[in-house]
Amino acid sequence: MDLPVVIGIAGGSGSGKTTVLQRIIRQFGADPIAVLDHDAYYQDLSHLSPEERAQFNFDHPDALETELMREHLDRLVEGEAIEKPVYDFTTHTRRDDTETVEPRPVIIIEGILVLAESMLEERMDIKIYVDTADDIRLMRRIRRDIQERGRSIEGILRQYERTVRPMHLEFVEPSKRAADIIIPRGGHNRVAIQMVMSRIQDLLPGVEQQV
Repeated sequence: MDLPVVIGIAGGSGSGKTTVLQRIIRQFGADPIAVLDHDAYYQDLSHLSPEERAQFNFDHPDALETELMREHLDRLVEGEAIEKPVYDFTTHTRRDDTETVEPRPVIIIEGILVLAESMLEERMDIKIYVDTADDIRLMRRIRRDIQERGRSIEGILRQYERTVRPMHLEFVEPSKRAADIIIPRGGHNRVAIQMVMSRIQDLLPGVEQQV
């Protein structure tokens, strides 16, 4: 059995990682692709009070159960299905239900810190960093957290100043050096994304592009 191609997509919060991921899925179709999003592996904080959860540093590597994600990745590579956690960002807890992920010819792991974690980075065949200006990333984060996570703009900015920006400078930005491909201007850089598509096609000649 041929081993799957493992693609890592990293970049700061609001950089456009999801857009890049969606373009890859649109290009090749969903059938040959399995997705592991690092956000699904946030530590369960149900043992903490709501006040303590609000003070938690979600942008530090220790906030994520990366060892479990690495175990799930290895099992997918070996051809086994896994049960991916489902995280509730409104309560900062893991839900009881899980999402079944089947092994596929392409495995994409996505998240702000996936290139900063050696146990993930060393397993990647293609390493992508999505690079977007800080002000654009902040605007996107504000819009997402208000619309999807029910947060106030004051809380979003407080978290950005206290943990998001410092952790980005300490962990996320330096991980850019591990990337094979840096996509500037976020997920709408069609030329750079087409280079990614071509590289995937080179590694997987049996997987046909849909568009």
